[in-house]
Amino acid sequence: MKKIVSIFLMLAVLMWTFAMASCSGRKTSDERGSDNTGNDQNEQTNDTHEDAKDTTTIRIGGLKGPTSIGFVKVMEDNANKTSVNSYEFTIAGSADELTPKLMQGQLDMAAVPANLASVLYNNTNGAIQMIAINTLGVLYIVEKGETINAMADLKGKTIYATGKGSTPEYTLRYILAENGIDPDKDVTIEWKSEPTEVVALLALADSGIAMMPQPYVTIAQNTISTLRIAVDLTKEWENLDNGSRLLTGVMVIREAFAKEHPSLVASFLQEYQASAQYVNDNVEEAALLVEKFDIVKAAIAKKAIPHCNITLIMGAEMKAIMQGYLQVLLDEKPAAIGGTLPSDTFYYVQ
Repeated sequence: MKKIVSIFLMLAVLMWTFAMASCSGRKTSDERGSDNTGNDQNEQTNDTHEDAKDTTTIRIGGLKGPTSIGFVKVMEDNANKTSVNSYEFTIAGSADELTPKLMQGQLDMAAVPANLASVLYNNTNGAIQMIAINTLGVLYIVEKGETINAMADLKGKTIYATGKGSTPEYTLRYILAENGIDPDKDVTIEWKSEPTEVVALLALADSGIAMMPQPYVTIAQNTISTLRIAVDLTKEWENLDNGSRLLTGVMVIREAFAKEHPSLVASFLQEYQASAQYVNDNVEEAALLVEKFDIVKAAIAKKAIPHCNITLIMGAEMKAIMQGYLQVLLDEKPAAIGGTLPSDTFYYVQ
């Protein structure tokens, strides 16, 4: 009997010792587990943070002119892999090359003529939105001669111009009419397909008048030493005090992309704004980048940039300026903006 009790006592001690060891082992394991859990949570948090950073490449289209000059610093940073986002840029000769790609989802954003942004919005049932104004007025009346010093002096004259059916035509007709000149009766406007045609005509003639945008004004002046800027159409527009500003280019985005990648849009706009400021503050360096990315030659860009009114206006200010501008075009020719003023959903305001 004593043997049996002794055996039970020994078993009890062994079980108690094993239990304590097990408890001690579990505690250590729990502590490690707690540490591991903390590490796992940290790793998960880091993974989540990394996942939260949208690494989608933004595909951007631009034109060979002022509307693309403003983002050359973003292009340079992207090439050097120092940009916040990853970008893929397409620089084209005309908006006709960009808009199909934008509408088909091959581009996410594009710099386009201001009125075209409204047309795209109206024609796609709101699939294209506007996120920023990137270029104010760049149109000038130039003359090989000394007869034009004000809009009134254009009456009875022949004006060579490009941009029929787009912003330049509507701008010229509007400003002429507001200055008491009937654009269909009091002047003769000869439309050409390319600014180079206008330059060639002026080069061969003893005198002549043309409406041209920058940087083509600078290009023409390099070819024709006697060519001078006679009238700044941006100032003429402002003199009309119609509550709007003359615009040239804006940045548009696919609505689907904007909804899916809001953080990318926000960081892009910050980079873009810094780039536009860089271009205006560092003309010589920016001009070299303009040539590097095959927009225009550096020598031309250097002279043209101060006259290109490069900017980046977003949010409520963008909306107010664009609405005023589109209203003027609507009154002039509804088709110029796609038939009607865009609704508030046209304006992407974060």
